[in-house]
Amino acid sequence: MPRALWLLIIGMAVNVTGNSFLWPLNTIYIHDHLGKSLSMAGVVLMLNSAASVIGNLYGGSLFDKIGGYKSSLLGIGISLAALIGLTFWHGWPEYIVFLTIVGFGSGVTFPAMYAMAGMVWKEGGRKAFNAVYIAQNLGVAVGAALGGILADYSFELIFLANTVMYIIFLLIAVFGYKGISIDPAKQANSVQDAAFVKNRKNLYALLILCSGYLLCWVGYVQWMTTIASYTQEISISLSQYSLLWTMNGALIVLGQPLLNVVLKRLATTLKIQILIGIAIFIISFLIAGNAAAFSGFLVAMIILTIGEMFIWPAVPTIAFELAPKGREGFYQGIVNSTATGGRMIGPLLGGILVDLYSMSILFFVLIALFVIAILTTLVYDRILKKEKQFNVNLT
Repeated sequence: MPRALWLLIIGMAVNVTGNSFLWPLNTIYIHDHLGKSLSMAGVVLMLNSAASVIGNLYGGSLFDKIGGYKSSLLGIGISLAALIGLTFWHGWPEYIVFLTIVGFGSGVTFPAMYAMAGMVWKEGGRKAFNAVYIAQNLGVAVGAALGGILADYSFELIFLANTVMYIIFLLIAVFGYKGISIDPAKQANSVQDAAFVKNRKNLYALLILCSGYLLCWVGYVQWMTTIASYTQEISISLSQYSLLWTMNGALIVLGQPLLNVVLKRLATTLKIQILIGIAIFIISFLIAGNAAAFSGFLVAMIILTIGEMFIWPAVPTIAFELAPKGREGFYQGIVNSTATGGRMIGPLLGGILVDLYSMSILFFVLIALFVIAILTTLVYDRILKKEKQFNVNLT
């Protein structure tokens, strides 16, 4: 792998480690420490995700205009400023304000990271995005493990640790990403509008694919919100709950080489890879819906992790392949904003369903959403196949 990609991988790992001190415990902190309902916790996380959606779209477009170095520094700076505030003021309602600003800053940062990863190692294909994905989950494993331990002592340490990690991330970006040469002037030119029109079907295909991707995230985020709170109700400790995310990250880091061998032998397409992942998600939630002890949730998490290993790296890879020249950042912004949209809708939907009905109803609804995601994945490229067939007939 190129040296520039290694710098991006290290930065992503540090970034996500910092985030993972807090995000698995957000709902628990809002519900148990600030005394708010699950629905209100869902509203707070929805605001955080809504700001991140805006940040993703803005950050993706900004990447295409000014390049990855400046846009990533802007996003990191915004998040760091909010995290410093959150370290000193994390009561109600300050928590809402700072968490929302953090969401926007993170949203600006992520499209730049993914777009730079794809561009510095174009010949690597899905390998570049797999590498960034592994870095993210290494951060999840380390951050979640340490976060659970720190939270058992004091949530004050969680906020401080997150801030320190972002300071390190900023230093890596300042001294490491400036050398990543991606000239926005070469990307944006007078042909861009024509290219956009020519490739509008690619954009439609990506939006259809991302609609199912969003539904997958609506389900996945329940593990950080409603399921997290439910584990507390059945006397699973914070340390045990955090261990689930440590297992998640560790399994991804250690299991990715094995998955690469499996995918190579199957010679599967990215589309089939996503479909397999969604089917595995359904199995995971069927097990989690019937779990009553830590061991049941552990098995469900292991299966969930295998499913996400199939889905999460595949979607940004498809987006990069579909993106016309000069729009790579924008397309990655769509993917990241879609994922964030799922994280925005998921906590509110899950909180309302659990507050008004039950966990059983929630799991039933989630499985129905996964079935819809399978359908959208099946049809997303149909518009591209029709265009290809039309061009073949013309020749």
